[in-house]
Amino acid sequence: METSSRNIYQRLFAYAAPYKWRIALSMLASVGVAGTDAAVAKFVEPFIDRIIVQGDLGLAKMVPFFVIILATFKGGSRYIQEYFIRTAGQLAIQDIRNRMFEHSMRLSVRFFARHSAGNLMSRLLNDVNMVQTTLSNILVTLFKESLTLIALTAVAFYTDWQMTLAAFVVIPLTVYPASVIGKRIKKFSRRGQGAMGDLTSSLEQAFTGIKVIKSFATEGMEVDDFKRQNLSYYRLVRKQLKYAAGSSPIVELLSSLGAAAALWFGLDRVMSGEMTQGQLFSVLTAITLMYMPLKHLVKVNNVIQRALGAAERMFEVLDEEIEIADQPEAVELSRCKGSVSFERVNFAYEDEPVLQDFSAEIRAGEVVALVGPSGAGKTTLIGLLSRFYDPGSGVVRIDGHDIRNLSQKSLHQNLALVDQETFLFNDSIRGNIRYGCPDATDEEVIEAARKAYADEFIRQLPEGYETTIGDRGVRLSGGQRQRLCIARALLRDAPILLLDEATSALDTESEAMVQQALGNLMRDRTTIVIAHRLSTVIHADRILVLQDGRVCQSGTHQQLLEQGGLYKRLYDIQFNE
Repeated sequence: METSSRNIYQRLFAYAAPYKWRIALSMLASVGVAGTDAAVAKFVEPFIDRIIVQGDLGLAKMVPFFVIILATFKGGSRYIQEYFIRTAGQLAIQDIRNRMFEHSMRLSVRFFARHSAGNLMSRLLNDVNMVQTTLSNILVTLFKESLTLIALTAVAFYTDWQMTLAAFVVIPLTVYPASVIGKRIKKFSRRGQGAMGDLTSSLEQAFTGIKVIKSFATEGMEVDDFKRQNLSYYRLVRKQLKYAAGSSPIVELLSSLGAAAALWFGLDRVMSGEMTQGQLFSVLTAITLMYMPLKHLVKVNNVIQRALGAAERMFEVLDEEIEIADQPEAVELSRCKGSVSFERVNFAYEDEPVLQDFSAEIRAGEVVALVGPSGAGKTTLIGLLSRFYDPGSGVVRIDGHDIRNLSQKSLHQNLALVDQETFLFNDSIRGNIRYGCPDATDEEVIEAARKAYADEFIRQLPEGYETTIGDRGVRLSGGQRQRLCIARALLRDAPILLLDEATSALDTESEAMVQQALGNLMRDRTTIVIAHRLSTVIHADRILVLQDGRVCQSGTHQQLLEQGGLYKRLYDIQFNE
């Protein structure tokens, strides 16, 4: 655990390193703050001996000026310290958050299948914010309070080392309880951050699935579930607060024992004439002020332990291995001809086999349909071609190139995907259509919408193409969302078109229009179509029938009907329906 914590410190400091001059200036200002506290303790001696005891009125008149000067100097130093360390912390946090998001975007689809969106959002937002406290405070607080402790200790020992030693005995006794409390806080902080991730995930699902919740009238169930998770989070936070609240009383109790011992010993020395009254009060002031940074250091340790728990969760994401990555000498694929081949491909989700020794050749410009029962591996083939996953064994090629040797950017520039899960951004309609082709002109966007038979309904909206459609296009019907996705793919103008149930959300009239548009789009392009409704693929050049991860039949619609088998059974079932 020690090595782990040390490693986390090193990594956090590495993010703070680019802003070392801000941190250095803040630390320099901390010296001024610590020096002011030491000066106050030292000036108590002449204040008592020369003003109170001897009645030096000349020096008494100077006291207000000393107070103003010290307060001004300390205030200016504290301002510089706070401003520069907090801006350095914010900049470092900005870098961490950017790095986490960038790294997350490079992780495979498999990673996102294992982790909920809410949990990842919690790590990117809540955990990083928790770490920010450490980056903003750990360096300067430790430096300032340590300097203050050292300066006050020096003043106290210089004034009377014997009396100071009596007070100093209790300080080592605070180390053990502080260490135990810190470990407890770290443990419950990590679990609390995990509970916050679950809470965020619950919120994300409730808000995005509000139509389902409303339609099934399960609002009460969702509220009860949220309350249960919220209570679980509170219980973990309560344990953190319990240990954090116990640290200050323990330090104060031990501090009072040390102060009492020093006072008893000091009064005895004053009465015996071994020290002056001014020296007594100077040492007492230094000791009293000395316990303040000690309590602050214990509290800072509690904050650090909470941040370490959050940092561990944060670095778990950053340490996640990038499964799908470009080769060191990845080939940049220009506009391809469009031939695709799968050569003895095997693939499994975790331990569940999906494709087994799958092979298929698709010629450039050919329209190939993939049909078969659910779970046969149709969508998986699209995912492998898009390189959302890499096969367990075998090769996927485009124009003879192993796609693992191509840069991912150039690969996806040659693919246009219309998925069965229509996803649109909370942006304008124009922005959504232009998403895959940001340099497209307004005229090109409108033309793509026309070909997808979306232009008519878009112009009927209050703001036309500038209409913001809400999260996931919630303001549009299913058919309208699907047509916008098709328009986005049309504008992409890629040589390989991937249609995964692309017309599943359309009514009969819209489907007829879009099928006509897709027919024009498919011309001179390689097209892979997945469809459960066989009526949408009867005009394909070739139909591959999949079962248990293998091709069990291949041919045109008419040839497959004549062959009988699985395709004929599927067709008869749908025709009868």
